[in-house]
Amino acid sequence: DYVAALQHMDQFDRIRYSAPARRRELLDEMIDVTLLADEARAKGYDKDPATQQELREILRDAILKRARAGAPAPDDVPAPEVQAYFEANRAEFHDPERRRVSAIILANQAAAAAVVEAAGKATPEEWGRLVRARSLDAHPGGGDDGPLDLAGDLGFVSPPGDARGVNARVPDEVRAAVFEIANVGDVLPRPVEARGKFYVVKLESKTTPRDLTLQDAERSIRVNLAQDKARASEAALLDELRKQFPVAIDEAALAQVKVDVPREGGAP
Repeated sequence: DYVAALQHMDQFDRIRYSAPARRRELLDEMIDVTLLADEARAKGYDKDPATQQELREILRDAILKRARAGAPAPDDVPAPEVQAYFEANRAEFHDPERRRVSAIILANQAAAAAVVEAAGKATPEEWGRLVRARSLDAHPGGGDDGPLDLAGDLGFVSPPGDARGVNARVPDEVRAAVFEIANVGDVLPRPVEARGKFYVVKLESKTTPRDLTLQDAERSIRVNLAQDKARASEAALLDELRKQFPVAIDEAALAQVKVDVPREGGAP
């Protein structure tokens, strides 16, 4: 068992156990595991439903690993498949323009309108001071101790409609507004209402859109295709097992299962 444990390790783990003292540590660990497992089995812990479920999950992972072993590695995916995927999914390999948003967030339109005028004339440092003095959320971009020119930073977004450019901190209305601004460093000359607040929006920076070449995208395509093939092997195994062992679900019994949801304060 000890030799088998060593053989199943990868080469880097085996290097760790090249010293006699480390090999003795491994043996002691294996003995402890065996003693504790045997004692747990003697006390019937192996019959516990939670333990049996964990064992089933370990066995599941083992057989799915075996199913995936037959799938090709990324480097083994044929070049024509990579080319075909690239041609069929060109939109995935367009890197759109991204804009970095900074904002001063205020509670009402009058306060926001008053700040817009000052913000439009502000230097980067003056903008930072405005954020810290007036914004309801002055901490993005480094907080009170961070650089002034990062105060109010909400991160990057891509054009509205691009699902890859969603930023949870940037409401849709603010995301659309920042793409109305012509020049980096400018402030939109009107406040934007979103999520019950008013945003004074600044364009901090932007990237240039570009289309990736096949060479740029090849590695990610190979990884995706290899993963798809591995998942297909898993699905094929499950399909075969469900044909071999038909499953009938008792919907009426399932509907009667009650789930206790804790209330506030931890009481069920």
